[in-house]
Amino acid sequence: MRAPSLILTVTAVVLAAVACAPAEEAKPTTPQVNGLACTKDKLTTLTAGKITFGTDQPAYSPWFVDDDPTNGKGYESAVAYAVAGELGYAKGDVVWTRVPFNAAIQPGKKTYDADINQFSVTEERRQAVDFSAPYYEVAQTVITLKSSKAASAKTLADLKKVKIGAQVGTTSFDAAKRLQTEQDVAVYNNNDDAKAALRAGQVEALVFDLPTAFYITSAELEDGVILGQVPGGGGKREQFGIVLDKDSPLTGCVSTALEALRAKGTLKELEAQWLAGPGSAPELK
Repeated sequence: MRAPSLILTVTAVVLAAVACAPAEEAKPTTPQVNGLACTKDKLTTLTAGKITFGTDQPAYSPWFVDDDPTNGKGYESAVAYAVAGELGYAKGDVVWTRVPFNAAIQPGKKTYDADINQFSVTEERRQAVDFSAPYYEVAQTVITLKSSKAASAKTLADLKKVKIGAQVGTTSFDAAKRLQTEQDVAVYNNNDDAKAALRAGQVEALVFDLPTAFYITSAELEDGVILGQVPGGGGKREQFGIVLDKDSPLTGCVSTALEALRAKGTLKELEAQWLAGPGSAPELK
């Protein structure tokens, strides 16, 4: 008749052992997009085990530092490496290639897996390329020299009376066209050409995104001054996105990586580190 008590004793021992066993830790889940695991070993890139980022040359501050995207310095360089890290790529797995701004958003075979170069997301550009989730919200800004007659401009109407320039194919150029007719806006191949024209008096004002405008007026033009922000097209602020080939299988994973960085606060930290200077500028009316 001692068998029942023996069974109870064994049961108690088993239960106690289970209770004392360490709880199994939840394993982190691998992000997936449309059934594709967003990890280095599963992603199809130009070079297996590597991810190739494109950007223009020169690559300007504060987005890149010393025209060297490989150093991880500057907001966009840092974002690229952070995205790569989220996807499982070490810094040494990141390859950079130079792609002219306009060429990067044209249809056709790409020499990059992803291109990061202050590309504002627009529906027109979406016809030729993919965009990731946005990584920065930006405003377009007018700058001039203190010695220029444009320095007295206070309103949008005032700017119609001055010669304005911007880089071709950019949303800065689109913003300039909202100030004047397209025929009146001077067009330049890059920022350096535009700044040279301003110094030479060929134009009286230029349009850049706000962080670039702050950098140029504080570090490159001794008497540079910001006049103010240009209202966004349709009343909306622009957003920068990473460019990928049209219908790229990487688009969803790059967007997932950016959203993870946003949720962790990493994008805000990088913005504070590299774009802390810009602050704000008055919106022109």
